[in-house]
Amino acid sequence: MTASRWRLALIAGAILVIALGIVSTQLPAAGAGGLLHPYRRHLIEPLPRPCREATFAGDEVTLQGWLCRASAAAARGTIVYLHGVADNRAGSAGVIDRFGRRGFDVVAYDSRAHGESGGEICTYGFFEKRDLHRVLDTLGAGPIVLLGTSLGAAVALQEAAQDPRVTAVIAAETFSDLRTVAAERAPFFFTAGVIARAIALAEEQGRFQIDAVSPVAAAASIRQPVLLVHGADDTDTRPAHSQRVMQALAGPKRLILVPGARHNESLRGGAVWTEIERWLDEALVERRSGG
Repeated sequence: MTASRWRLALIAGAILVIALGIVSTQLPAAGAGGLLHPYRRHLIEPLPRPCREATFAGDEVTLQGWLCRASAAAARGTIVYLHGVADNRAGSAGVIDRFGRRGFDVVAYDSRAHGESGGEICTYGFFEKRDLHRVLDTLGAGPIVLLGTSLGAAVALQEAAQDPRVTAVIAAETFSDLRTVAAERAPFFFTAGVIARAIALAEEQGRFQIDAVSPVAAAASIRQPVLLVHGADDTDTRPAHSQRVMQALAGPKRLILVPGARHNESLRGGAVWTEIERWLDEALVERRSGG
């Protein structure tokens, strides 16, 4: 090999070493950042008519939300709405209208690191369930129903496992455990090693344990009625996640798979809401009768 070709080979080798170094350090950092810092969608929607602004003290974080009183004369309980990742409390507008007319107060708030709430890191239930617990501390007596979507569904299940004040849970499009869904959602060029390093870095920066974020593990301790809803065509968080939670649940349970629905679409049809209302009515009747 000539001297010029040797130089070219050395340069190419150096470039390869630098590229591998970038991959080994920057990709895990990018993965950890994407996990811990989801897009913050700020609130631009107006305050719904039956609501007032409310501030809740979470676990070392301030949560901004709405407290909405039922329009029906006789209050039946409170629904706490928990939004999905990269969303905010505005997604509760339909719930406020629908269930307010059916006699339910509705509480909706921006999760930590979302909307107008404080915090910069999302831990998918590790700290969020502590925030929810403190929100529940502010509510009066009566049935409390947790209604969550995606991230919110996972938080609701994790809290219900340890809080007997929760009467029932409606969980749409939950993940079964954070490690699995994070790996499934990682870009195709993330190797298993990169994913493992990204998770370890996220745990260090977020000060939490990823394997402790597991609705499927929490399910074994849930005795309250749980309704799971999932889009049959969801490729972001596959239906198998809800199916695993369904299998692990210890108490009364039901799973609705919505045909043709992808992620964030399982609650868009009127038919599924009719089923949710019927299920909730039955769950509350059974609670009053002690069944």
